[in-house]
Amino acid sequence: MTRTGTHLPVLEYLQRAVAGRLMPEDATHMQYPTAISQLLGFSIVAVDEGTATIAFDADAARHGNQQGTVHGGMLCELADAAIGTAHSTLIAEGESFASIDLKATFLRPLWRGRLLAHARIEHRGRTVSHYRCDILREDGKPVANIASAVMTLRGGQVHGHSGRAR
Repeated sequence: MTRTGTHLPVLEYLQRAVAGRLMPEDATHMQYPTAISQLLGFSIVAVDEGTATIAFDADAARHGNQQGTVHGGMLCELADAAIGTAHSTLIAEGESFASIDLKATFLRPLWRGRLLAHARIEHRGRTVSHYRCDILREDGKPVANIASAVMTLRGGQVHGHSGRAR
């Protein structure tokens, strides 16, 4: 592949985007930025093979629950986005993936502040891989720890059909 204006592997595409070197004609086989990340205001601030860090400016006035703190579902979505970004760096063209579980441990409430979600692979399997994501406040204190498994999809699974008769 050439180095400018080309179809890039996801990792190279995202690294260029983070570094501000992405050209308008650069493309990859996955969609970035994702629709949900744009809607929620997530931004990728670091990415490498099997790892990703996503920043998010949380505010209970917009992302809050009935107690007036940032909703745990927002933290799960943030972690899922970071984990998905990390896993996408390992995905070949013609493959896709889906989260198959997610376990959240909430450590302290948050009312407002910039969060960093650091996702990293713990075990890379051919089909199922396991990730850990730590969500930290600006001062480095943890807000939540998330564990997730992600299934790599191939062949007919990529487009939602198995090719088998129903």
